[in-house]
Amino acid sequence: MEKRDYYEVLGVSKTATEAEIKNAYKKMAIKYHPDRNPGDKEAEEKFKEAAEAYDVLRDPDKRARYDQFGHAGLNGAGGFGGGASMNMEDIFSMFGDIFGGHGFGDAFSSFTSFRGGGRGATQQYRGADLRLKVKISLNEVATGTIKKFKVKKNVTCTHCHGSGSEDGNTETCSQCKGTGYVVRNVNTMLGRMQTQSACPKCGGTGKTIKNKCHVCQGEGVVSGEEVIEVRIPAGVMDGMVLNVEGKGHAGKQNGIPGDIQVYIEVEPNAELTRDNNNLIYNLLLDVPTATLGGSAEIPTLDGRVKIKIEPGTQPGKIMRLRGKGLPSVPGYGYGNGDLIVNIGVYVPEKLSKEEREMFEKMSGSENMRPSNSQKQNFFNRFKKIFE
Repeated sequence: MEKRDYYEVLGVSKTATEAEIKNAYKKMAIKYHPDRNPGDKEAEEKFKEAAEAYDVLRDPDKRARYDQFGHAGLNGAGGFGGGASMNMEDIFSMFGDIFGGHGFGDAFSSFTSFRGGGRGATQQYRGADLRLKVKISLNEVATGTIKKFKVKKNVTCTHCHGSGSEDGNTETCSQCKGTGYVVRNVNTMLGRMQTQSACPKCGGTGKTIKNKCHVCQGEGVVSGEEVIEVRIPAGVMDGMVLNVEGKGHAGKQNGIPGDIQVYIEVEPNAELTRDNNNLIYNLLLDVPTATLGGSAEIPTLDGRVKIKIEPGTQPGKIMRLRGKGLPSVPGYGYGNGDLIVNIGVYVPEKLSKEEREMFEKMSGSENMRPSNSQKQNFFNRFKKIFE
């Protein structure tokens, strides 16, 4: 099912301020909150949809990419926007503080039935994400490419195999009794509610380590490095972000590894200009070739090719080489763009005596003057530039 426009989801305009977006999300979240709509799957989906829209529009970088490229620009952008899986745990952990004046922020953390395991479920540490910037050429955009990076990050401790324990043993947390959470009652705008949050002693794991690993001091991770291979699909655009799951910092005590967000920077090409999936080349002909016809050599991503120039080719003429542009990102768009050749004609600035005499002889010819229809066509093209 096609995603709805994020501005439409929150009911705001594309010029909405940060405060307007936050207030709009707040209203939607209260309206469709699971506690107000128990067992209502439609309300739950709208609650998730509003959170996804807010996650993108509250972030200036994500919002800019979305405004420019739509949902395609968020492919792998991290967070919800860009196709990441939605779940209630993410929503409550990321946006729980948005209702902090009404006690509702605490209430957000209480809905553990949506956290994949109910109230008895314990948490895992999650490693931090990493960010990389990669520069690619226009030719690499056309074919896709694989880039390798040596990344410094937290890696699993090989001495304790990530457990954090010297002997591999852990103990049940004395504060939460192994549940991973602590419970308290708070007053919210929905009434008195029981809330729960991660146990501060064990971090939500339900376990503590008595005999900590002497290498990682109980963390389960140490500083290290890893060679990361990033597959960049054909058709990516400048500013897009790809998400490489599970290749970020290792999670403490055999937790969940973070991701790597790869920011794409497409290097300018010396001859070809990109316009979405089309490529543009500006061809400058000399007067004899434009007048008499002939051929011209132009660059493509597959190498240089010759094109035929018809006699009497006028400045401003456009030639289109179908399918010689760039491909679409898989899943977004159809087929390749075109190579568009804009033709200009170079008028000599300096002439020899013989050349001047030749032009003076030709200047009296009727064929050297544009007809009325040619004049009109020229002015019509000129007007379109300013429309």
